[in-house]
Amino acid sequence: MQNNLHFSAKSSGNNTQTALRFITCGSVDDGKSTLIGRLLVDTKAVLQDHLAGVQRSGETDLALLTDGLSAEREQGITIDVAYRYFNTEARKFIIGDAPGHEQYTRNMVTAASSADAAVVLVDAIKLDWANPDLQLLPQTRRHSLLVNLLRVPSVVFAINKLDAVDDATVAYQNIARALNKFAKEAGIQVTAMVPVSALKGWNVVESQPDWCGYTGPSLLSILEDLPVTPAETDVAFSFPVQWVEKFHDSGVTTQGRRVFWGRVATGSIEPGQTIKVFPSGQTAVVSQVLSATRQAQNKAAGHSAGIVLDREVDVSRGDWLLATEGAPEGQRQLSTTIAWMDDEPLVPGRLYWALHGHRWVKVKVQRVVHRLNVNTLAEEEATELPPNAIGHVTLALQEPLATLPFAQSRILGALVLVDTASHKTSGAVLVN
Repeated sequence: MQNNLHFSAKSSGNNTQTALRFITCGSVDDGKSTLIGRLLVDTKAVLQDHLAGVQRSGETDLALLTDGLSAEREQGITIDVAYRYFNTEARKFIIGDAPGHEQYTRNMVTAASSADAAVVLVDAIKLDWANPDLQLLPQTRRHSLLVNLLRVPSVVFAINKLDAVDDATVAYQNIARALNKFAKEAGIQVTAMVPVSALKGWNVVESQPDWCGYTGPSLLSILEDLPVTPAETDVAFSFPVQWVEKFHDSGVTTQGRRVFWGRVATGSIEPGQTIKVFPSGQTAVVSQVLSATRQAQNKAAGHSAGIVLDREVDVSRGDWLLATEGAPEGQRQLSTTIAWMDDEPLVPGRLYWALHGHRWVKVKVQRVVHRLNVNTLAEEEATELPPNAIGHVTLALQEPLATLPFAQSRILGALVLVDTASHKTSGAVLVN
């Protein structure tokens, strides 16, 4: 068993100059907010007056640095995702402190959907750490499965509170063994595993030599080396139209034609390319590609652009501009994996709004195929999905959507389900 897993992005040529967006997740009270507070304090990203405002009985309560809601401070829990920013000499970071409560899994999923990495905290004192065959907490397993399901590129397990157990070495070895076993069964690629004490700062920013038998880098050193999520440039061009602008006298020769603004989702675009409009099927040739400052520039996935076509075609917000070759065809029925986040169960026959890019369509739940048991990883027969469950579901669409499997494209393969009455986000949908 390898406990000192470590992935070096610098040695593989990945760009580590871009800010890394990562989240902390795991079970309730595993120390996620405290860990972020420790990162902020030890990298000197917190002002002294801010530190003075989070004192309790003369001690600094690190968790209060991220718990901004009054209800969070009263209850000592994280409810909503709190984003914090800090930087080191090596790179910049954007941290999302995700809630551990099962009730707020929807907030964790929201944060994970745009993350480059996930730090899954595991609380050693909650586990039967002396048992070589110990069982992980259900929420640890659920959050690990969700970040893997959402294709978060890097997953780091941080085993916390090892300073509070009688034998830190044995605890680390047994917990690491359980995590490696679970990850192998679930198909999770573990980027790194590190023992930490968020309260005392051990192995968070600075390495703690000869502790737990671990000889690898600190958590911060691992994060400094991780790659950002690569843009989907190897997929055919796709572009969700966010805004249609009438002719603007900007000094750019648009020949009086409209400019379609949005962000390139996949592939790249340049003048001379032939595109088709989805769902109308009309085709046109790109005459200009503009930057946000209205300069003529070719654009690749992940960058905002304004596209001018060689002729007037009917394009509205919510439409997609697609490559004429290699782009997905419209589908009216989807086999999906859904992380259900509504308080009401998902049942066949219910209607929801589905958001794909900027396009809204009505969908009907045809069938719940099965539900994933987060404890055994078994696919169990089911007729509905209760709150916070994960399962395979067949959806019927009122209008076609141009989707790809989520394994191929995180953008084209993802939808959001919204309740038609309450307008609450009900589920994260991944196309199989």
